[in-house]
Amino acid sequence: MSGTIKIIRADITSLDTDAVVNAANEYLAEGGGVCGAIFDAAGSRELSKACDAYGHCDTGSAVITPGFKLKAKYIIHAVGPRWTGGSKGEREKLKSAYKKALELACQYHCKSIGFPLISAGIFGYPVSLAWEDAAEACEEFFAEYDDCRISIVFAVLSDEIYAVGEKILRQQNSETDPSN
Repeated sequence: MSGTIKIIRADITSLDTDAVVNAANEYLAEGGGVCGAIFDAAGSRELSKACDAYGHCDTGSAVITPGFKLKAKYIIHAVGPRWTGGSKGEREKLKSAYKKALELACQYHCKSIGFPLISAGIFGYPVSLAWEDAAEACEEFFAEYDDCRISIVFAVLSDEIYAVGEKILRQQNSETDPSN
């Protein structure tokens, strides 16, 4: 494996990682939840100006800006899908958003990255499925980009979301580790 994955209970804006991921909307506009917290902590005016330069980001993709006032050098804005029942390619789009964010992190020589659980907040993605897709996307990325060594930290605030994530990561590790 070319990287590690762990979950911590923390505010993503406090992470001392090379990059943090914003759960962005397609317009890269300041929003609520994780997005609003990142804009507030980074400096709304500066971050809005940097996002406005892109103007738009498709669902399933990502763009990168400076981290401004955050400890992180970069903010990667990944656009996850809104959950509409699962029949509109939501799972593929969510996994793509994670992979695109990781590709940008590697392109910018990041050794560590902090993620929220993308789409599981106001976009309504079921938490368990969001974790499954996040874990699969990270493992697929590690398999495809074995030359990119990166530490992935998922920062969550909810005890419930933390517990579901720990369970899914344990299951995934036991499925991928032949020594288990």
